[in-house]
Amino acid sequence: MYVKQRSSMALAGVAMLAWTGLAGAQEAALDLSTPAQGYAQRAMPMMLAANDSAATPKTSSNIVKPAAQQEFKPSLFTGSNAHMALGLATVVTALATGLNTPAEVCDDGVCPPGVTYKRETDGTHAKLAKATVALAVATVATGLYYHWDDFHLEDGLTDPDNLHVILGMTGAALMAYATAKSSGSTTPVSHAGMGMVGAYGMIAAVKIAW
Repeated sequence: MYVKQRSSMALAGVAMLAWTGLAGAQEAALDLSTPAQGYAQRAMPMMLAANDSAATPKTSSNIVKPAAQQEFKPSLFTGSNAHMALGLATVVTALATGLNTPAEVCDDGVCPPGVTYKRETDGTHAKLAKATVALAVATVATGLYYHWDDFHLEDGLTDPDNLHVILGMTGAALMAYATAKSSGSTTPVSHAGMGMVGAYGMIAAVKIAW
C-alpha cells in the first residue's frame, strides 16, 4: 500500500514536470519576434503620442498675424492732377480777363477826327490776358506729356479724349493769338471775339474731361 502511494506521487510529479516543460515550450515557440521588433513595439506608443501632439492645431496665441497693410492712397502731386489744376486756373483767369476789360474811349476803337485813343497795354486786363495764355500753354504741355496715349485718331473726332485735346489746344491757340495781336499794337485792335472763343474752347475741354 505504501509503495503504491509512493508510485502514484512519483507519477503525479513527473506529469507536473512534463506539463510545465510543455507550457514553457509553447510560450517559447509563440514568441518569434526579434529584439528589434520588440523595441519597435515598445517605441510605437511613444511615436504615436508625439505625432498626436504635433498634429494638434496651434492655438491663436501661437499664431503670428501678418501686419495690417495700410490702404493705398494715390499721391495728390501727380502729373494728371497738375494738368487738371492748370486747366481750371486757365478758365478762371480767362473769365477774370473778360470781366476786367478797360473802358473804351471810342466806340469800337474808331475815334472821330481830333480824338486820340490811347490803348492800355499794361493794365489789369493785359496782365490777366498774359497770365491766361501762360496757364493755357502749361495746361496743353502737361496734357500732351501725361495723356498723349489717350489720343487716338482712329477713334474719331467725337471721342471724348480726342475732343478734349482738340478743344483745349484750339482754345489755347486762339487766346494766345488774341493776346499777341492786342499787346503788339498801340492802336485799337479787334481781339475780344477771338479771345472769348478760345476761352469757351478751354471751358468745353475742361467740362468734357471732368
